[in-house]
Amino acid sequence: MKTLSRGLAALLLATVALAGCGRHSGSGSPAPAAGKPADVAAVAVKPTASQGGSAERAAGMTEESEAADLPSSLSPIATAAAASTPPTAAPIPSKWIDGQHYTTLVPAQPTAAPAGKVEVVEVFWYGCGHCFHLDPALEDWRKKNKAPYVEFVRSPVMWNDVTRAHARLFYTLMALGKLEQLHTEVFREIHVNNNFLAAQDPAETERLQRAFLKSKGVAEADFDKSYRSFSVEQWLQRAEQLTRRYKVTGVPFIVVNGKYTADVGTAGGEAQLLTLIDDLAASEHKR
Repeated sequence: MKTLSRGLAALLLATVALAGCGRHSGSGSPAPAAGKPADVAAVAVKPTASQGGSAERAAGMTEESEAADLPSSLSPIATAAAASTPPTAAPIPSKWIDGQHYTTLVPAQPTAAPAGKVEVVEVFWYGCGHCFHLDPALEDWRKKNKAPYVEFVRSPVMWNDVTRAHARLFYTLMALGKLEQLHTEVFREIHVNNNFLAAQDPAETERLQRAFLKSKGVAEADFDKSYRSFSVEQWLQRAEQLTRRYKVTGVPFIVVNGKYTADVGTAGGEAQLLTLIDDLAASEHKR
């Protein structure tokens, strides 16, 4: 009976959480994850205002610098100065219409990209079915087709306890140096193997995530060392700040150079979104 209750609780948690996934290809509601019943009533998960984090904290962490310390460019003074003098970009191809295919973010936000680089951020959630479906195309673009001047960043959305639980798993992988190896595996575990990797009880969430990473070769001692490490806590705070600064209401959500936002629905499809990202990034690079 205890096992059944835990399973039911996990199912309800997953169903409720998936309702917060956001827009996708013009759809008004997200599809359920693979293997989850579609007829279970769901209550939309909305961003909460209960998370901590100062308004002065900067956000963003490239996957290439998995466990690096905060760069000086992320200090409040540096980010404020960067935001106050936005550069003028080259024209964006006329086929893309502001307010239709993409949105200009006002005010523009500072980025953590090195000089000469254009930052592209994907705000995502492991529990989101749309993020799961976009991930293969995005990974192929990241590995093979993105321009060399693009600095690609993933940032987990931070709306509530469920998204925070999956964000902690993401940053634990980053701290362990296992993100490249296991990022896609987390998506598969949730959406193919129907193991949501989160529960209403935080201790149960930790147990599920520890067991999953142990099955992928991560020593329990390494997991314990990283799971609540200073780096992970700092990255969670930055992700929380980015969610607010970019006004994220649905995922997957793309931000180009702190100035433009788009998603699959506004762009018109996955392939169109990748082309739009390329064109917006090229416009920023050619200023």
